[in-house]
Amino acid sequence: MAIQPSNFMRKFFLECKKAFAIGILPVALLAGCDTLPDSAPTESGVKSAQSSRKKNTIGYGIVQISPDLITLLNSETPPLFSNIAQAPAQEHYNSDRAGAGDTLEIDVYEMGESLFTTRTSSNTASGIARRSNFPSILVNGDGTIDMPYVGHLMVDKLTSDEIADKIRAGLKGKSEAPQVLVRISKNLANSVIVYGDVKLNGRMPLTLHQEHLVDAVALAGGSLHDPEDTIVELTRHNQIATGPLKLIEDNPEQNILLEAGDRIHLIYEPRTYTVFGAAGKPVETSFSRSSVNLAEALARVGGPADSRADPNAVFIIRYESSTIAERLGLPVDSTKPTTPIVYQLDMMNPASFFLAEHFIMKNKDTILIANAKTNKVQKVFNLINTLIAPGMSAGRNF
Repeated sequence: MAIQPSNFMRKFFLECKKAFAIGILPVALLAGCDTLPDSAPTESGVKSAQSSRKKNTIGYGIVQISPDLITLLNSETPPLFSNIAQAPAQEHYNSDRAGAGDTLEIDVYEMGESLFTTRTSSNTASGIARRSNFPSILVNGDGTIDMPYVGHLMVDKLTSDEIADKIRAGLKGKSEAPQVLVRISKNLANSVIVYGDVKLNGRMPLTLHQEHLVDAVALAGGSLHDPEDTIVELTRHNQIATGPLKLIEDNPEQNILLEAGDRIHLIYEPRTYTVFGAAGKPVETSFSRSSVNLAEALARVGGPADSRADPNAVFIIRYESSTIAERLGLPVDSTKPTTPIVYQLDMMNPASFFLAEHFIMKNKDTILIANAKTNKVQKVFNLINTLIAPGMSAGRNF
């Protein structure tokens, strides 16, 4: 009685092998394929989902990686700090301007009778200028100061020389040939804030040396991490420009002059890409250097798995700038700065390996290696073989 089930199972397995060899599979066997687990869709599954409105709810498009695409991606303009609004040159370069919260040091020199000093035996000689010092006059919140014998003066955004001229004009007719010197001893208005991933967080005063973005980072002790993994966020006049510190270091035109009130935030953001599907090692991987191309990214995870991957269908999933998507002829939402795109590489074509070396990975890219079409069928036969092998072995023992 034990032999009969074994003979039946052996016969069923042999018939399945014969059907598979000639390309005819039982309907039930094909239906069973869809119930088996998989690590990724097939190439046809990805393309079918893309064309389905029900499944493709975010509206991604599929683009083949080609020489023209590489040229287009390499021409993409990086985020530019030079595009952020900048003040006129005469204000932009001059940091010697007073503002609310600043402290002024004022010296007044007078000939003859002095308005500010008491006559003594030491200052009665004619022809000797008398110096009166006002070491800490605070600029009020409305940009004004109060000066004895002069009154209420508006000094906001005025240089030290312009303030001196105003005080001298106010003393005219009250003092004999007054001369005025003004120095901004504590200049809060002409400063920037540097904070985040730097050694020294805080306020940095601007000087007549004309500090740039990289200068601010250096004066703050430098970034705590590599420039490639450090994002600089510059806020100016309610505008924000963002980009890697490496971009500013490598492009002098992006190392723009600082302006009073700028806020510079350094953010540590390690760049990674993720691999899913039929890869040798599905994992999140760090860039670990300034630039990584697609060929290197695939090699780091062992490439497509020989036993289950479809090398015709290596997909790179990313949110690309809407400008690039529009140039590729894809539908673009004008209200959104980015568009989801799936790039496809056919690794069965030797030319694709050259393209992979010029396709530069971006932060948060996802690589999806599709499963081979025969992968599920092979799983079914492996499952059948696992189930009937013990019975066949038992049958041979009788």
